[in-house]
Parts: sequence; C-alpha cells; structure tokens
Amino acid sequence: MTEPASLPRGFRTSALAASIKPSGRTDLTVVVSDTPCAWAFAGTLSTAAAACVTRNRDLYASGAPVRAIVVNAGNANAATGEGGARDNEAMAAGLADLLGVDAGSVLTASTGVIGHRLPMDRVREGLARLPGGLGTDLDVHARAIMTTDLVPKTSERTLPGGQRVVGVAKGSGMIHPNMATMFAFVYSDARVDERTLRGAFQGIVDRTFNAVTVDGDTSTNDMALVLAGGQAGDADPAAFLTAVEEVMRDLARQIARDGEGATKLLTVRVTGAATEREALTAARTCAGSPLLKSAVHGNDPNWGRVIMGVGRAGVKLDLARLTVRVQDRLVFAGEPQPYDAAEVSRAMRAEEVVFAVDLGVGGARGEAWGCDLSAEYVRINAEYTT
Repeated sequence: MTEPASLPRGFRTSALAASIKPSGRTDLTVVVSDTPCAWAFAGTLSTAAAACVTRNRDLYASGAPVRAIVVNAGNANAATGEGGARDNEAMAAGLADLLGVDAGSVLTASTGVIGHRLPMDRVREGLARLPGGLGTDLDVHARAIMTTDLVPKTSERTLPGGQRVVGVAKGSGMIHPNMATMFAFVYSDARVDERTLRGAFQGIVDRTFNAVTVDGDTSTNDMALVLAGGQAGDADPAAFLTAVEEVMRDLARQIARDGEGATKLLTVRVTGAATEREALTAARTCAGSPLLKSAVHGNDPNWGRVIMGVGRAGVKLDLARLTVRVQDRLVFAGEPQPYDAAEVSRAMRAEEVVFAVDLGVGGARGEAWGCDLSAEYVRINAEYTT
C-alpha cells in the first residue's frame, strides 16, 4: 500500500468542510509551522486584487516571519470593500489566537466566486475545529483548496542532504500569466537564506507559473508562496532553488493539463530567441491563442497559427531562419516543408501536444504551457455561479 504524501518536517495541516462551498466539500484548511519560516511571495498584478493578496504583500514588504497560512475555497472575498478586508484580517487573527502567535505571522488566501463577503460565522466555527485535527497528510491540504479543479495537484523533490521541498497548487480556470495564475504553496524543511530565496523567486515564477495560460484571464486572488522552516538543517542554496523550480514547474504543467474542459496539455517550446524574456513572451502568446488551442483540440496541424502567434508577440525573429515542428515533425523552415498532414494529425491525438519554434536570432529559450479549447470550457463557465 502506498503511503500518502506528507508535508516536510515541522509542518502540519488540517482541513474541513465549513459550508463555504455549496457542494459541501472541504473548503477551509490551515498549514502550521513549528518554527518561524523564511518565505517568498508573488501575488497577482491585477489592480482589483483581493484583500488576501494586498495583506500578504504588505506583510512581505515588512519582513515579518511566517508561522501559518489559512486558506478558504468557494469564496474569493474580492471586490468586497472595507468589510471584506476586515473579514480577511479576522480570519488571520482567529487562527493566530488559536495558535498563540501574532496575527502578522499568519498569511491568508481565498479563492472562489468574486463579489461575496465571507460567511464569517462559518469561518470562525471552522477555524475553532481545525487545530484539533492537525496532521501531515498533503492530500488533505491539496483537496481543500480546489474549486473547479478535477484533481489535486502535488509535487515533491528531496535534496542531497535529505531536506524536502513539497508543493500543492490549485487552478483550472481564470488562468493567465500575471503572477501567479492560481494558488501555489511550497513548503520545505530546509534552512535557507531568505534574501537569496527572495532574490531568485520572481525569476522562478516567471519561468513556471507565469508561463501557464488556460483562458487569457488573470484572477484577483492569484498568489505563490514558498515557506522554509529549517527543521532539517542547512541546504545548498543552488540545489534548494533548483528543487523549488522543479516543483513549481511540475505544478504549472499540472495546472495547464487540468484546465477547464481540457482534454490535452499544450506545450510551446521556443529556442533561438534574442533573450529569455522574448522566448517566454513568444511561447506564452502561442500557448494562449484561442485559434491554436482550438486546432490542438481538433488535432489540426495548422502551423500557420504558430507563425501568427510569434509574429504578434512582437519579439525579434528571422522568418527566413525560423523553424516550426509539430510533435517533432518539421513543417516550416523558412518556407513550408513537405509533411504528411494526416500522420501529424494522428500524432496530435496524445495527452501532450508540443509545438517547437526556433526564432533564428539568438541562443535564448523559453517554454509555456496551456491546454486545448473545448465546448466543455464554455459549459463550465456558463454555469459557474448557477
């Protein structure tokens, strides 16, 4: 029997159904650290950011250590005015009182429908019960943060010194690069220098969660966090950051594969770019194209939509040297190449469809992930609040 995935040493979690979600599924969860954590944060750039994002951003700027995070699903508590901000603060303070820690060491995260106040009576009642059920089962935490997700998303790496890096994420719709395009919470028992972690984090986010697109819409509540409690001792900084990036990359791909209505993962790999930023921009533009996403759904090797995508991305390219491959079949190299369209179409009937583009102007590369566009996506979002 396979043992359930667990949180790293020094972290505990609990979750329950507080009747925030109409479905009655688990919708309130906490993760508590035995010790103050070094941490890094990135939040949505939406100018309509929810109270949880703005509060966490302020705490991040203050340099406050973190001891816990409380997450609710089913209600975004966004566009809810000053009352919503007070509710968010009360959620943090409620958990802080139960744990005997400062409210400034408790982060908050909310996800769900925009424009509704949190049912604080249910939140308070749920919080009162959560600390009594603390354990280490990662799946409990991962399932409690889901909304339209079909599956929980987890990933893990172990460092040479035995320290662990473990992540969970949620995201299925309202996904587009603008940091962080979902929730992602990464926990580690490694001891790391916070300045080093923070200095590297935005670049890691850009190469992972900011390279995911499902529908071109950026949420009001997106965020990504890394919490390192240090209970397993010092870690090599380079190895630690590599493990964090690998976990976040894995989670990003899982989010793209679980996009609302998706039947397959779309990967766009760009090489030969002038800069990494331009490579990522070109890859994201193609992965987010409704035309290319529709072609992927229909197994149509319409590579012209890739040419369109990199062209409108506004990046440097040399059309005479540009190449396009679909499922590793060369279809364009400065001019159309002969290929068997039926055979390429059959190759696209896979769980992952890869378009590889070389821009022909440099040595930089980047990758982005999305999903196909199906009629099911429309149905899910047509019925989302009803």
